[in-house]
Amino acid sequence: MSLGDIAGMIAALAFAFLVFRLGSVIGKAGKILDETRLSLRSTTENVQPTLLKLTDTVSLTNEQLARVDGITTNVSAMTTNASALTSLFAATLGSPVVKVAAFTYGVRSALSASGTKSAGGRRRRRG
Repeated sequence: MSLGDIAGMIAALAFAFLVFRLGSVIGKAGKILDETRLSLRSTTENVQPTLLKLTDTVSLTNEQLARVDGITTNVSAMTTNASALTSLFAATLGSPVVKVAAFTYGVRSALSASGTKSAGGRRRRRG
């Protein structure tokens, strides 16, 4: 065996060692990819039912919001009607009722004042 044969043998052994190490690294990377694939499959299997339930929940929530919107519309209409009724009452009966109330208050005050005058001629204010 010559020196060139020994150098060739060392180079062949080094190359074989590098191929072996590269193969083990590629094997480990393959295992990591397999584990990642399994993990992704498991996550997908768990997420899909959750997304379906979430879709159902969102559709039910939209139905409830539509109902609440209808209720809000009805309350708004009732408020408008109550405001119109109050305005109508104030316009038609409000002024006469206030006048009658003021008149009856004046009559009661006049009748009660005639019997309860103080020494100074002034009425005492009741608290």
